[in-house]
Amino acid sequence: MRQRRAGSGLRVAAWVLVPLGLVLMLGGIGYTGTSYKGATVMSEAMAPTYRPGERLLIERTDAGGIRRGDVVLVDVPDRYRGRPVLQRVIGLGGDHVVCCHGGRITVNGKPVDEPYVMHGEVDAGTGEYDVTVPDGRLFLLGDHRANSNDSRFFLGEQSGSVAASGVRGRVQDDSTVPVVLASLGILGIVTALAGTGLGIGGYVAGRRDRRPAEAVPPWPVA
Repeated sequence: MRQRRAGSGLRVAAWVLVPLGLVLMLGGIGYTGTSYKGATVMSEAMAPTYRPGERLLIERTDAGGIRRGDVVLVDVPDRYRGRPVLQRVIGLGGDHVVCCHGGRITVNGKPVDEPYVMHGEVDAGTGEYDVTVPDGRLFLLGDHRANSNDSRFFLGEQSGSVAASGVRGRVQDDSTVPVVLASLGILGIVTALAGTGLGIGGYVAGRRDRRPAEAVPPWPVA
């Protein structure tokens, strides 16, 4: 009887742990895989913020989630030989971007603070520009202005802007969320395996409990 109760308890624990583990595994690892990806910096265009060879975490986002100041990985089919590039969002659709008032870029008349720019060179000798970003597009610049082939060099093509729909994602410097999600996924794998082991143990215990008792030979009669 005690063995039967133990087997039943193991099976109940398995029914709880296996589904819980699968939920954690699919939720954690699945969400991380669909929401984040890795990318390697290939040029000096975003120095000193990001250097060549540095591995970055890219958070997938749609056009509506892009903000000024984001560093985005973007596809521009008619530029850069079709390769995705990392650049910083300076202006969104409808923004009025002007360079340079007092050595600073202004967006909608407000100076932009850019402590990330290499050597503080906001325009790096490319000259002044005054553009309005078309709707659904982005005005992008590199942080190393003297070594970045960005929107300044394509001003004749829709004010140098690129389609917001071409953004693959933005750089995520804080890895806390994806690390926690991945950890939950690993915990889910361990939980599911533990549940499976308990289920097997409960099945074995149940089988033993159902085996018929061995017959006891009768005492010899004198």
